[in-house]
Amino acid sequence: MTDTPVVERVDTAVFTIPTDAPEADGTLSWDSTTLVLAAVRCGDTTGTGYTYAPAATARVIDDLLAGVVKGSAVLDVPRMNEAMHRAVRNAGLPGVAAQAVSAVDIALWDLKARLLGLPLVRLLGAACDTVPVYGSGGFTTYDDAQQERQLRGWVEEEGIPRVKIKIAESWGRQESRDRRRVGKARATIGDTAELYVDANGGYDAKQAVRVGRALTDEGVTWFEEPVSSDHLTTLAMIRGQVTSDVAAGEYGYTLPYFAHMLAAGAVDCLQADVTRCGGITVWLRAAALAQAHGIGISGHCAPHAHAHVAAAAPNLRHLEWFHDHVRIERILFDGVLAPDGGGITPGTDGAPGLGLTLNTGRAGPYRVG
Repeated sequence: MTDTPVVERVDTAVFTIPTDAPEADGTLSWDSTTLVLAAVRCGDTTGTGYTYAPAATARVIDDLLAGVVKGSAVLDVPRMNEAMHRAVRNAGLPGVAAQAVSAVDIALWDLKARLLGLPLVRLLGAACDTVPVYGSGGFTTYDDAQQERQLRGWVEEEGIPRVKIKIAESWGRQESRDRRRVGKARATIGDTAELYVDANGGYDAKQAVRVGRALTDEGVTWFEEPVSSDHLTTLAMIRGQVTSDVAAGEYGYTLPYFAHMLAAGAVDCLQADVTRCGGITVWLRAAALAQAHGIGISGHCAPHAHAHVAAAAPNLRHLEWFHDHVRIERILFDGVLAPDGGGITPGTDGAPGLGLTLNTGRAGPYRVG
């Protein structure tokens, strides 16, 4: 390796993993999830990053980003992040291109930490030792028994004291079932665990206020995307009329998106997804923006991509322990974490970088393209 190590190669792989049961939220249903992996190499060291995105994301990495980062100094991750953002200008940044940038950025941070022999959280600097997590699933396709089994698993078996279910079934057309399922969830977890709900933008404004006020009776403390996060003024209005904390931001692909959301007073807690927003580089900037507004930040899904950077955010509220992604990451990677009393502790085993290694044996059957 030269005195100034450089990126020598960028590779991609695509994996599609079927769900373990039919799944849906308020506005979408699915039966599989695709993970696009980016591997960035320097000598014998490989950094790994990924995003949950269409397979076309790999093509963006191969065609538009690989040539940009190859030959660049490994330690200069922010410089490469800026170069990648410029490279996708004409392709359109929000969406697939941002997810491609995110996967490579995560891989670059993983590579940098591995070359330095440090867990990523040590490189970034920890603001907390333990990252609180909340169990997330409770799909609208679940019957009562499935929902109860999942919630009990998180609260009673894994010791996670906060859980979330999906509501706004069929774009809000099953409001009575939404309310009944929330009541069932509260009965399952008792009064000691926090209960969250996620409407995925499925309600209209007045319906969201009506449902939000009803949620108070069940002690719901987190109302995620009651209406579409495209409508910041409406989100702010709802925030002012319900007692649950209103959260949104998972569809933020650019830093200005988060700035606009915070300036509108639309949320009590900002969500950002490291696999969508531009990677670890931009996630940290979103967290700083939120802190400047006196607002906490929550990591959306992809728990092992978030674990180390979440521990570096002083205004972290928690990280989403999403059923699909936890399952997928346990299949594809060695070195995954487990909740202990409601939190994960990245870096404690001393493994460098993210601490993840692709298990090619387990991953092989799911590789596509």
